[in-house]
Amino acid sequence: MHPFDIKTVVFAKHAQHVVLIHFPIALFIIGVLFDFLAQWKKQRLLAAAAYYNLLVAAIATIPVVVTGILAWQWELEGQKLKGILLMHLVMGCLSSVLICVVWFIHMRTRRKQEDVLPGYRCRTDGTPRRFSQWSEWTGIDVLRDS
Repeated sequence: MHPFDIKTVVFAKHAQHVVLIHFPIALFIIGVLFDFLAQWKKQRLLAAAAYYNLLVAAIATIPVVVTGILAWQWELEGQKLKGILLMHLVMGCLSSVLICVVWFIHMRTRRKQEDVLPGYRCRTDGTPRRFSQWSEWTGIDVLRDS
């Protein structure tokens, strides 16, 4: 393995996309947990923790999407996706967008310095997690190294 060949480094035994994907999922789930605790306990410190977890989760989706697309381009040589891989790409992008939307709702609420987050945020908080889990469950065997 040549250390300066980017394809060799990226497609080592554990590809970067497979490793990076867990950060936004975990940060998002913990952010949602902090959010619900903040609503239940009425503590602004927990709301701040939720906000920052969601912010980092939204930022972390960028390298995840980029490494996923690069893996597709390099490993499959850009061939047309179909079946589970196409669904994995669509659901992954949709999850990234929804994570960013949930963070945006929290950002707007913090800017207005409202004590209570809008009621519709409860329905949006769990949606990206469900899409991420579904995408992982359906695509994990296809993407795993032999």
